[in-house]
Amino acid sequence: MRLNYFKSKLFLKYIWSYLFILLIPLVFMTIFIYKNAVTSLRTEIEQSRLAQLTQAKVVIDGRMKELSEIATRISYDKRLASYQVHDPISSRESIQALDQYKATSSIIGEIYLYFHKDDKIYSSKGLNNFDVFTNNLSFKTWDKEALYQDLNQSKYPAMRPADIVSNSSGLQETMLAYLIPITPNSPNPHGTVMYLIKESELTSLVDSILGNYQGQTYILDNEGHILVDNRQGEALTSAESKSLFDNITPGIEDRTVNGQAHSIVSVKSQNNGWTYVTIMPSAQFFSSVLHVRSFMIMLFSIVVIVGAAIALVLARMQYQPISMLVEFAASKSGSSPDSSGAGNELERIRTALQEYSSRVDLQEPFARHHFLSMLLKYGSAQSLTPELRGAFDLDFNRSHYFVMVVGWDENEQNGVHEHQDMIDLLTQIEFPELAAHGYGVELSRMDQIGLIINFDLDGKSEEFDHKRLIAEAVRSNLLESFDIIPTIGVGTSYSSPDQLNQSYIEACSAYELRVSTDHGSVNYFDKLSDTSDHTFWIPNNNLMKLSQSLKQGSYDVAAQMIHSAFMNLHSSELSALFIRCICFDLLNTILKTASELGSHHKLMQEITPNMLYSSSLDELEGGLLKLASQICEQVERDNHKEEQSIIDRIVAYIDEHYMDNALSLESVAFEFGISPSHVSRSFKEKVGLNFIQYVWQKRVEEVKHQLKTTSDPLKDIILKVGYLDAPNFIRKFKKETGYTPGQYRKMFSQHGGAESDPDLDAE
Repeated sequence: MRLNYFKSKLFLKYIWSYLFILLIPLVFMTIFIYKNAVTSLRTEIEQSRLAQLTQAKVVIDGRMKELSEIATRISYDKRLASYQVHDPISSRESIQALDQYKATSSIIGEIYLYFHKDDKIYSSKGLNNFDVFTNNLSFKTWDKEALYQDLNQSKYPAMRPADIVSNSSGLQETMLAYLIPITPNSPNPHGTVMYLIKESELTSLVDSILGNYQGQTYILDNEGHILVDNRQGEALTSAESKSLFDNITPGIEDRTVNGQAHSIVSVKSQNNGWTYVTIMPSAQFFSSVLHVRSFMIMLFSIVVIVGAAIALVLARMQYQPISMLVEFAASKSGSSPDSSGAGNELERIRTALQEYSSRVDLQEPFARHHFLSMLLKYGSAQSLTPELRGAFDLDFNRSHYFVMVVGWDENEQNGVHEHQDMIDLLTQIEFPELAAHGYGVELSRMDQIGLIINFDLDGKSEEFDHKRLIAEAVRSNLLESFDIIPTIGVGTSYSSPDQLNQSYIEACSAYELRVSTDHGSVNYFDKLSDTSDHTFWIPNNNLMKLSQSLKQGSYDVAAQMIHSAFMNLHSSELSALFIRCICFDLLNTILKTASELGSHHKLMQEITPNMLYSSSLDELEGGLLKLASQICEQVERDNHKEEQSIIDRIVAYIDEHYMDNALSLESVAFEFGISPSHVSRSFKEKVGLNFIQYVWQKRVEEVKHQLKTTSDPLKDIILKVGYLDAPNFIRKFKKETGYTPGQYRKMFSQHGGAESDPDLDAE
């Protein structure tokens, strides 16, 4: 820990705060926990045991219900009907059916089917004479006569308590017998299904839920007889168990058993009347309470002893990021971190953040234009999170959306400043009287700007009339503010901003008609084609939209145009030949567009007679979609190559003019006829550095070269490379290299070190 930490009043405040936060609450918390540990922990353990026992009850009840359902299915299974079972031919299938039912439940040790007054009993292993069955399988407390009587007279499901069962080989197991008469719920059942269940199957289910504990678990039937006895540790005598179980009630209670305090938890099943009981010595959870008490005493002692040290460590951890931020802010401002008179640490950090915020504001327009450009290209407005909406001051909450492309002749523009003024005007434009506002988007060309408009209808005018008023308002604003005559292409309006890419394609299509209309006209895509006299032909505006989408490389819009055209043809009642002729309009449009783009030769190789004369419209649609996809991919590749070529020329231009102090992003954009935002975005993607960083690096490298190879004054060198603010350059140079220019010259000069320079001394 650095000693100068203690010179900070903020750091000392943190120490005192943590001393109070740690010591005072922990003292009260320790006393409170100690007083409430016995009752709360015991209640928690008992409630936990009650919940676990309830879960065990639900699981076992579910298994018993499962056995009842199996018996029901057996009673209605034709393979197990009396005549089927007694038939020598079908009896094998019956035995297999019993084996299948046995396999459906993991707790069934064996399953038997007995028909009243029958001398045979059937199991999953085969059939046996009843006398042979009782000789091979004997119960310790259930003799042959009682077994025969229960199998013939049972009218309700009954579970016999766990009994020791011996088989013919002398192997003994503790098992339960569950008798279910069939048909179930019938006053006169004709048979009985008997399940043999190993006691360990039920006790293992209970143990898996209850976990490790000391005590006993019992399952009692509705008459209080013990069905399952699962002991962990001590056991109860028969007299104690009878006295205990005769008076037991569901819930949690305390009893004295064998002279020791016990906690008894019991739940009762509403399905079969069984009672589930656990008997636990109270000492096993009192030991947990004693452990907690010892732990709290030890924790209190440790907190009292090392509380101050912990407060120091936590205060240092909290203050260290602030200290680092203060040092960072000081390094950026060139001041000392310990300088007084600049407010406390938080005030200095706030000042530094304000400075960096102003720098971020310079980059915000480029980020905003990039997002809006992606919106025009892909139409995915869902990516506009509330955070981005707030940062870019964008609001898409109106009912209608459309795009306008605004352009003018290049010779009408008077320079970079007028272009920037137009961008500033259209960046966010409001028309309150029309309930509309728009956002300007810089397109790749300097003589075009996109404008995203969203508006609400007032209920008095038609949608197109309202859109026309908005377009005229935009045109009037441009005519009043600038010495240009704008030409505007207007796309169709949609109800969702996700369809802005379609409106943009339509606006581009409408804008292209400016060559055939008056200079400065406003062209609406809605009015490009009147199809009233051409009912069975594809409308011209759809073909224009298809062509424009291919030129823009927008496959989604092109595919939608092709698909919608084919959907209309499918629903028409025209002949197949007439429909195929109409489809050639789409093919001609695609080929004409490809020819304009210079890629029709490659596409001609894809067109085969099978495609032209296919018997299926779906195949023809698939072929046209494939051609459209190839054109869009080629457009993307060509744009990428062209963009790379332009960036290469821009880099070469910068390399030649980087020492010109008038060099700026706007001047380079104007030189190449590309919008500044497009230059900024493409330059960063292709070069890896933004425009300012690249120019700075070129100038710094030249300054380093001049410092190494010449003895010219530093100010002359800085001015020579196009940097007018010498003090600011010196600070940035030191930040990047670790040396002032004077130190750098002394260390790396090829002349063995230059003499002292007044300019360098002034650093």
